[in-house]
Amino acid sequence: MTMHGELKIISGSANVPLSEAICEHLGCRLSPTLRGTFSDGEIRIEIGENVRGDDVFVVQPTCSPVNFHLMELALMLDALKRASARRVTAVLPYYGYARQDRKVVPRAPISAKLVADILTAAGMHRLVTIDLHAGQIQGFFNCPVDNLFALPVFLDYLRKLDGDMVVVSPDAGGVERARAYAKRLNAGLAIVDKRRDAPNQAQAMHVIGNVKGKVAVVLDDMIDTAGTMCAAADVLMQNGAEKVVACATHPVLSGPAIERLEQSAFTEVLVTNTIPLDERKQACSKIKPLSVAGLLAKAINNVHTESSVSVLFV
Repeated sequence: MTMHGELKIISGSANVPLSEAICEHLGCRLSPTLRGTFSDGEIRIEIGENVRGDDVFVVQPTCSPVNFHLMELALMLDALKRASARRVTAVLPYYGYARQDRKVVPRAPISAKLVADILTAAGMHRLVTIDLHAGQIQGFFNCPVDNLFALPVFLDYLRKLDGDMVVVSPDAGGVERARAYAKRLNAGLAIVDKRRDAPNQAQAMHVIGNVKGKVAVVLDDMIDTAGTMCAAADVLMQNGAEKVVACATHPVLSGPAIERLEQSAFTEVLVTNTIPLDERKQACSKIKPLSVAGLLAKAINNVHTESSVSVLFV
């Protein structure tokens, strides 16, 4: 037992299989929690065991339905605060509402900051997340934030691919992430110059860098409608890439995403299980999910035992 008491893992309804896999890595069990709704749709939460003085980790990606999962998380945090848990860490493998992290048009909210305020007010002492849409979102919190990278999970798989590799950022904003992968894979770096005409619509223009005859790995933090990714794949093939592989941490996969990926130039689409895949998404022949359970389990263990979390940033 550490200064923060006994380790306890609690799961919201968003991704129970991931929570169970984390517990398997840690050699513990999920704490019993009543999660349900009243007849009018209000969320009902009840923690099923004593947590007084304990070190509690609540696993809940705020994925679709986002508002339901966010509210469920807030209620679990509040319940733990009122039950006198010594420290409550919110583990959000996927942090929703992260795309509105600044004002780009007048009279718009900064949703990522509002969510940070909601979680803090609900009783969160610390946040553990993976591949935030923008690293500076960490500054919206007045508590410790561990923004883990899915990089080690993907690197193991990418190193097994045959051929001369080039890591491609689908836009200018993702260059830093792509450079980190390229450095560790000893691969080249390329950027797809993109013009966005409307929200969730993107038009890929041209490639900066050499992709001819190479295995192009298109890297992003998430795949939502897959418009950006698929447009990038097309322009890379037009520029002579041998084959194109997609690599994205969060499989949001909304709207026409699955159909687009099936018809795309990608040979495979690597994602993680930060967001659960339903049967329809699992049926997509190109999607290959990799598990972040081990990564999160190590982070939770290191936070609990007061050891370094930075060792996980390879």
